[in-house]
Amino acid sequence: MAAVGTRGRVSEDQLKGWMVRGLDGDAAAQNALLSAMVPLLRSFFGRRLRGAGDDVEDLVQEALIAIHTRRASYDRERPFTAWAYAVAHYKMIDHFRRTRQHVPFEGLEDILAAEGFADAASAKIDVDAMLGEISPKQAQAIRATKIDGLSVAEAAQAAGISEADVKVSVHRGLKALAARLKGK
Repeated sequence: MAAVGTRGRVSEDQLKGWMVRGLDGDAAAQNALLSAMVPLLRSFFGRRLRGAGDDVEDLVQEALIAIHTRRASYDRERPFTAWAYAVAHYKMIDHFRRTRQHVPFEGLEDILAAEGFADAASAKIDVDAMLGEISPKQAQAIRATKIDGLSVAEAAQAAGISEADVKVSVHRGLKALAARLKGK
């Protein structure tokens, strides 16, 4: 069972510790992390999907699966909650797209600041700026496969190019980004 912080909630340090230990192969820490995330995600989605209990539970499960399967993309130097809520945010956007729902943005800044999206937003700006430094084809392939989580086949179909072309574009784009980062 997850250890709880001062207000009945798990702290950022606890969550990040479990995440890091989970990345290092500690299955118990990974389970503690996912268990501790359930009420946080339930609250996150519940505030945005008032009265949609089944949708909330479905999104909680989708977010937990995404947090688990995409855990290798977590940067140990950054806050865990910003990353986790960004994952949840994208799952919610996917839900709204699937159900063709439109959501008002009233109080969005307060919600995002309270839930750690400031760090996630600045990270997104950094990524967008970096992807702007490589060819649009490479940037699109990297965004589709590495950020949006599409398979190579899905990315190829969406872009109307071959799977081999997607793989080459991702490889060359990442190589160009790495060279730019080393040069800075």
